[in-house]
Amino acid sequence: MTTTHTEPLAYPFNEEAGLALNEAYTAARENAGMIRVQMPHGEPAWLATRYADARLVLGDRRFSRALAQESDEPRMSEYRRPGGILSMDPPDHTRLRTLVAKAFTARRVEELRPRVARLASELIDQMREHGQPADLVDLYALPIPVAVICELLGVPVGDRPQFREWSDAALSTTRLTPEESERSREELRAYMAGLIAEHRAQPQDDLMTALIEARDVRDRLTELELVDLCVGILIAGHETTASQIPNFVYALLDQHEHWERLCADPALIPTAVEELLRFVPLGAGAGFARYATEDVEVGDVLVRKGEPVLVAIGAANRDRLQFGAADQLVLDRDDNHHLGFGHGVHHCLGAPLARLELQEALRALTRELPGLRLAGDIEWKTQMLVRGPRSMPIGW
Repeated sequence: MTTTHTEPLAYPFNEEAGLALNEAYTAARENAGMIRVQMPHGEPAWLATRYADARLVLGDRRFSRALAQESDEPRMSEYRRPGGILSMDPPDHTRLRTLVAKAFTARRVEELRPRVARLASELIDQMREHGQPADLVDLYALPIPVAVICELLGVPVGDRPQFREWSDAALSTTRLTPEESERSREELRAYMAGLIAEHRAQPQDDLMTALIEARDVRDRLTELELVDLCVGILIAGHETTASQIPNFVYALLDQHEHWERLCADPALIPTAVEELLRFVPLGAGAGFARYATEDVEVGDVLVRKGEPVLVAIGAANRDRLQFGAADQLVLDRDDNHHLGFGHGVHHCLGAPLARLELQEALRALTRELPGLRLAGDIEWKTQMLVRGPRSMPIGW
């Protein structure tokens, strides 16, 4: 059992451009136990890179997210992001999650499929009218999840350019000073508070009105929790899916036989989306450290009470002990228990919606634009928590 603290490695390992998984993760998985890493800010942490270790840390109640608010949490930026639902433990986390979960049940999400499929086809028609080359991100990948989450939440789609700027700021690592980050956060909170006031005056059939009722009538959350919950849903509801659509297309075109196979066999798309969620390492690095509330054995390491553990989901999803041909894209992989949406109490609340959007986005592209190809240089996001193209010129 390892308990000694060796000199930590500088972290994160991945490059910002592209979607490759750094070889340092392979070396970490083959290490006798978890390794120690040091992010640019905060205290050193253990890094879980094996599937079994990652699943344990994410799912075991002896690891806390709330304790991160009381600690010098490992992080990319000097700025300490506010708590919110991602920094809560049960029962507070359960209280807020239960309020939102009803909007993301499998049945309610499935009812959105015709709307998402129609939207994807309409956007492809608009790209054709735009002509080649067209930016897959701005003209397709962003509008799909933005339109859906705005409709669910009750946010004007016309405000998209402004809240995209706020979303970028919220997910930025080193691009902004702490003062700029705080100012952007307060601007977004003020914007959301204004929308909440409008919904209070004129209730609508949307998620924001339901959350307002939970606040005003049932007294189940505070006003700040209401604002931050709406902010979190808005950002999480579009940013990751908007990044993964072009990421998936890039991964498929990079091994063109996979793109051709999906075009020829659209029934494979749901399974392919699960495999792409496993294969594509979205995060630039691990984040949202879990703190041990008591001594816990994780694989070959004894994590002492109060020590943080970072979970490298991208590395865990390539663990050969869990997945055969782990470093290969296998579109018809069976029994794919990937960690792409996390695990445990913080498993992604919007996973059913993200799956649907990714499926329909790929379905429309492979059906309508089977000759899709890159038509210029990709501009990759930099200094962000998630990786993906900022712009991706395509032709067909």
